[in-house]
Amino acid sequence: MFGSLKNTLSKFVENISSKVSTRELKEEELEELLSELVFDLVQADVAYQTAERLAQSIKASLAGKRIRKKDDVRSAVKEALVEMIDAQVKELGYDLIDAARKKCAERGEPYVLVFMGVNGVGKTTSIAKVANLAKKRGLTPLIVAGDTFRAGSQEQLETHANRLGVPIIKAKYGSDSASVVYDAIAYAKKRNLCLILVDTAGRMHVDKDLIEELKKVMRVASPDMKLLVIDSLTGNDAVEQAVMYNKEVGVDGFILTKADADTKGGSALSVAMETGKPIVYVGVGQTYEDLVPFSKNWLISLILEGITNEGTEKGSEDSEG
Repeated sequence: MFGSLKNTLSKFVENISSKVSTRELKEEELEELLSELVFDLVQADVAYQTAERLAQSIKASLAGKRIRKKDDVRSAVKEALVEMIDAQVKELGYDLIDAARKKCAERGEPYVLVFMGVNGVGKTTSIAKVANLAKKRGLTPLIVAGDTFRAGSQEQLETHANRLGVPIIKAKYGSDSASVVYDAIAYAKKRNLCLILVDTAGRMHVDKDLIEELKKVMRVASPDMKLLVIDSLTGNDAVEQAVMYNKEVGVDGFILTKADADTKGGSALSVAMETGKPIVYVGVGQTYEDLVPFSKNWLISLILEGITNEGTEKGSEDSEG
């Protein structure tokens, strides 16, 4: 997982270490190595702006220090990465299931999560995973098949709902999505259901009609959280989707899917850095259990494996699934 990103940082450490082992590193040499680092980071799906920030952070960490051995370089890179992520990557700061339980108990109203995302990112599976998580923790979620556009979308959600043993609200294809959501909220209130998981329509290419439909759904649903599902394998497209959805509809947080198959790793870092919004969950496999809460420490430790583990082999990470 994240092999390219790990190996890029490892390569940078090795390149500097090989030079400082015999003499003092010149400023122009450092600039050249930092430029190469930025290029390699972009190749690992890190957004250019994020790559530049990391390079400048590493430069600042190295400034004024006597770099004589690999450990000095490794420490400087680690310090720069930790400081950057700590300062610029946000965590949600609370547990969604606990928040749903609290709202239901105090206000007698369901907690509404709206899931957005283009086709193929794993939105349906992510909804099922969150439903499974809620049920395991004592909340019965209501799944709302709000995608009345894509053929088969409602049947897919119904299959998951039946497997999990949770209720689902569907509608005819072509019907108004906002009306489906309105009916679902009334259904949940009548039956004292505390958590509503709303699916929405996606397109391979986001268009004006989709945005207007989403805005209408948001007005009706008044969601407690708008979650954008992002496929980590799509590289810089993930960042572009995140920025666009946040601008047009508003995004409160992300679910990053297929991280277990991501051999590059740049999307996770870039999405969080370029939007200022938290990654809430990370999908790390195909089963309902393969959903983990995101944390800065998880991201930092994963990225730093490449430079903190002497035994890390450059090619091994790329073969992980």
